[in-house]
Amino acid sequence: MKNLDSDLLRTFLAIHDAGSFLEGAAKIYRSQSAASMQIRKLEEQLQKPVFERHGRGVRLTPTGERLEPVARQVIRQLDSTMAEIIGTGLAGELRVGLPDEHSAIVLSQIIAEFANAHPKVDLSVQCSNSAGFAQSLETGKLDIAVYEVEELQPGMEFLRDETMVWATSRSHGIPDGDPLPIALFDRDCWWRDVVLKALQVNGRNHRVVFTSESTSGVCAAIQAGIAVGVLNTSALNSGLVKLTPQDGFPDLHASKLIMAFGREMNPDICEAMAVIIRKAFGQTK
Repeated sequence: MKNLDSDLLRTFLAIHDAGSFLEGAAKIYRSQSAASMQIRKLEEQLQKPVFERHGRGVRLTPTGERLEPVARQVIRQLDSTMAEIIGTGLAGELRVGLPDEHSAIVLSQIIAEFANAHPKVDLSVQCSNSAGFAQSLETGKLDIAVYEVEELQPGMEFLRDETMVWATSRSHGIPDGDPLPIALFDRDCWWRDVVLKALQVNGRNHRVVFTSESTSGVCAAIQAGIAVGVLNTSALNSGLVKLTPQDGFPDLHASKLIMAFGREMNPDICEAMAVIIRKAFGQTK
């Protein structure tokens, strides 16, 4: 008799909870094709489909509905046992800064994976625009943080390059008017200076009509059609479209996504979180 692999069950639950193969795959750090292959393998073992497509998403078949509570119970028990075995050595507090411009699914998975593995660590997470993270590390308000910089500095661990792009509303297109209306992060964000300099170099008249401390705020302004703005590619959603030099918007250089640590952090607890963060953003160490 064939046995159900817990990896297949995790993929099944991730896709069900996210409502689509694409977002479910991101939740478990897999490509969409890899997740699809695992579901095919699961369905071959069960000899019945577990998902049916509807619109842009998926929903459970009767077989999937029967499997879901069992799969959830099995994974919960496995995670609980793992936490008891490997998590008992870590206890204390960890204050983490994670940038809100990245996928909410990835960020929630980082938090969930750490909390499940180390239940005795009190986790405090600041998920926001990352402009103030460096200062918070310096002053001891954060123990570990992920944020973007123009150039690497000593003490920073490189995770990956991030591409900054111009974006406008898919529904409304580029707003009319001269000067060009733009939406930006507040004055504490170094992206702001990069954007304004690029516009100045290209001789583009502009005016700032909207500012926000959060990525969701800037995205909302752009999607509403009141302005164009600059985001990293991770923040683009289906309601936004990338603008190119052919549209009259200059290319912007890539920023660097890094991880950095506070001065008085617990090294063992921080390294446990760092391992999960590296995996989430495609790095191993």
